[in-house]
Amino acid sequence: AAVHTVDFLRSMVDDPYVLGIIAANHALSDCHAMGAEPRTALAMAVVPFGFESKVEDTLLQMMSGAVKVLSENGCVLVGGHTCEGPDLSLGFAVNGAVKYPDGVLRKGGSAGGHVLVLTKALGTGVVLAAHMRGQARGLWVSTCVESMCESNGPAVAVLRKYGAASCTDVTGFGLLGHLGEMLRGSSVAVELSLGALPGLPGAEECLGKGVLSSLDKSNRKHALPQIRNVADEAVMSHPRFSLLFDPQTSGGLLAAIPAEDAQGCIEELRAKGAASAAIIGKVTDVPKAPDGVCALPPVHLVP
Repeated sequence: AAVHTVDFLRSMVDDPYVLGIIAANHALSDCHAMGAEPRTALAMAVVPFGFESKVEDTLLQMMSGAVKVLSENGCVLVGGHTCEGPDLSLGFAVNGAVKYPDGVLRKGGSAGGHVLVLTKALGTGVVLAAHMRGQARGLWVSTCVESMCESNGPAVAVLRKYGAASCTDVTGFGLLGHLGEMLRGSSVAVELSLGALPGLPGAEECLGKGVLSSLDKSNRKHALPQIRNVADEAVMSHPRFSLLFDPQTSGGLLAAIPAEDAQGCIEELRAKGAASAAIIGKVTDVPKAPDGVCALPPVHLVP
């Protein structure tokens, strides 16, 4: 089976080489989340106006970082388009192929008896927002960049090995936004543990100071109605509550795994480099309202 995906982002780092690495991993994650092997890519690049030599050097550095990642993932850059604009930006249209006999990994497929596994820590949005305001420590930013530079390729191989029933990558809509897509595709509910959510260094501190990504408001508006116990003070005041809505750049994979295989999956993920991999919740049946007909919101949060 063939899969086709496209992603594009504006630079959040000063180094064009690092942007190339991040943008390529970000685009390939869609392919990885579907269990597909990326084969070819077309680049879409925007380079800031400037002297010709400077423009060419910036483009060379950015694409060098991107090609490194593409090559490591068995993906060939076959062409693309470049233009000048106000902000350094890069994206890719990626073609992939699924060789697994059970086909494409989809967002639907979760069922009772599964647990939710997240492969990367959350918080890229809030840490980068704090960095732009001059409120982030150097270690927080460098760890955030390291996370964005990590490929999801090794992780999806482990998830498939341990029987992943559904999968998605966690990016701009935040954890709860992308989880909602999985729930709608599976007609199930989840119990999500806020205390189990892995966060990047500094993410909680930044949230505690009121720093939020510019996309937080939109993500919160669309995802809050999914929470069944949103009036619970212990939930709303939890220091990791806002991580649910934080948009991720080159975020991790979220997958439903059979509960009996989950611990082995986590151990192997960590051994393969996904140091923050964690079990963050469990899949349950959709709860019914007292009338026995209407379904209640699907996400129940526990501190």
